Amino acid sequence: MKLKLTEGLISSIIALAWADDISFDRIKKETGFTESEVIAIMRKNLKPKSFINWRKRVYGRKSKHEKRSRLLEITLR
Repeated sequence: MKLKLTEGLISSIIALAWADDISFDRIKKETGFTESEVIAIMRKNLKPKSFINWRKRVYGRKSKHEKRSRLLEITLR
């Protein structure tokens, strides 16, 4: 179930997206917004340079993608 997008929810999504230890899968479970929707929310609500810095930071980051993290753990065992 997707929550109604309010200013408070936008702030929460931005905080969750900036957090290193919170995956896009967890954001989806809590808010109903997919990774691509979170990216669109970030693009719309951040300054252009802040958005670019955030994308560089999360691009390919294993902790932002639960499935990738789990696969890496299984592979390393």
